[in-house]
Amino acid sequence: MTAAIEAVELYRFYRAGEEETLALRGVSVRVDAGELVAVVGPSGSGKSTLLACLAGLDEPDGGLVRIGGLRLSHRPERERAAMRARGIGMVFQTDNLLPHLTVAGNVDLAQRLAGRANRPYRDRLLAELGIASRAGALATTLSGGEAARAGLAVALAAEPAVLLADEPTGELDDTTEGSVLALLHSRARAGTAVLIVSHSPAVAATADRRVDLVDGRVRDE
Repeated sequence: MTAAIEAVELYRFYRAGEEETLALRGVSVRVDAGELVAVVGPSGSGKSTLLACLAGLDEPDGGLVRIGGLRLSHRPERERAAMRARGIGMVFQTDNLLPHLTVAGNVDLAQRLAGRANRPYRDRLLAELGIASRAGALATTLSGGEAARAGLAVALAAEPAVLLADEPTGELDDTTEGSVLALLHSRARAGTAVLIVSHSPAVAATADRRVDLVDGRVRDE
């Protein structure tokens, strides 16, 4: 079966003067449709670099990333951006929303960028996430839990096959973290491939599978 997203032997290094940092050292990981995978590890283990490469925001120095069997890595940025807009939703710990737009406006923009404007789906999505009543609210007026849900709505706006989340519950209290995790699991059950980078024990405990990164290498799955 073709993986929804797959990294094959990723290497990534950075140079600063005479110093060279090996951020990824032959990392391979795959996530299938309907699966929720947690990538865990200490700070500096390569989690954020892995996520950036999976999203096509950064290019690996070796290895490649495939989305639905199609190569994402080592393409011009314009092509990577188009593939990302169509097939990958991204949730960041902060800055998921443009502050000058309403919740609905943020979702509309994400849909337009993907070429998939669909207002009925947008309204259903906001209702499913429990923030339909806040559709007309500016992002700056949202509570932490509302902002997390709105950011998830933006990530899911184009109905992506893959959802990548970077510490999506890092700023949330336990109750809100639980509700956001429940929403992510519901998307996985609906067929989305979900990969979460997190320090949270709750995320790792509820994932279908966990991948441990240590010093840029996969230690265990």
